[in-house]
Amino acid sequence: MAGDMNAMSAMKALLLSIAMLLMTLAGAVDVSPALDDPTRPPAGVVGPDGSAAASGSIGLTSVMLPKKGKATAVIDGQVVAVGDQVRDARLVRLTETSAVLEGQGGVERLYLTPEVEKKIIVTKGAVKRQKDKP
Repeated sequence: MAGDMNAMSAMKALLLSIAMLLMTLAGAVDVSPALDDPTRPPAGVVGPDGSAAASGSIGLTSVMLPKKGKATAVIDGQVVAVGDQVRDARLVRLTETSAVLEGQGGVERLYLTPEVEKKIIVTKGAVKRQKDKP
């Protein structure tokens, strides 16, 4: 009886080891180059080295506003800090959703989601709460 239990435990351990080996081998399978990074922009937007393609700019893709340190943004695939030059202009201001560039051509505002139009709806209750504050 005890021998049967030991044999069953050994069989379970062997099956578990085989299953783990198969999962490890399945994870080692080479993935096609087209599927290696699903978050990578299309080939027309980014060049082969990962930088912005020469055909045009890709705009504002990220904003980092740390509690300590310098605010930075990724514009046209380049990390730019407030005060740095990009697109023949200087990055002068960053918010959570936009970057402001000033140059000889004037002021240019870049948005993280330019196709999304935000509308702020203020309800009567919100206005009343603002008035009640000391």
